[in-house]
Amino acid sequence: MPAAVRPLLDEAFGGRFDDTDWDHAVGGWHVLVRDGGAVVAHAAVVPRELHVDGRAVAAGYVEAVGTAPGRQGEGLGTLAMVEVDRLLRRRHELGALSTGAHRFYERLGWERWQGPTFVRKGDGCVRTPEEDDGIMVLRFGATATLDLTAAISCEARAGDDW
Repeated sequence: MPAAVRPLLDEAFGGRFDDTDWDHAVGGWHVLVRDGGAVVAHAAVVPRELHVDGRAVAAGYVEAVGTAPGRQGEGLGTLAMVEVDRLLRRRHELGALSTGAHRFYERLGWERWQGPTFVRKGDGCVRTPEEDDGIMVLRFGATATLDLTAAISCEARAGDDW
């Protein structure tokens, strides 16, 4: 991954992109949008196992979606997410992410999760009601009819679980 990606994300997130956020984005696949030699937008897709109503689902979890602040509003983030969509459909059963930017993703076919959210820790699950409005999914193929009102869980991880 080009060295320019981390500074781009630091700038795009206004200093709120920390080391654990970076760790969550490393691995998996990375979509880079370049203008000349400069990286102007980025998105990562990392594999995660989510459980929906007790069923394991191989999800592509989208992390570190960011566009250079001076280039926002030009469609570069959308360009990155169109390629993310292709990656998800080729390699995963479901797309998932956590965001407060619902409208951006909704116009690209993403849907808000309506059911309760949990984090799997050890042998149990911990309820995460603060995440209930932030989880979005992209359903397709075998998950096209997945019940958006069912319980959903992810495994615990350092930093933000979701």
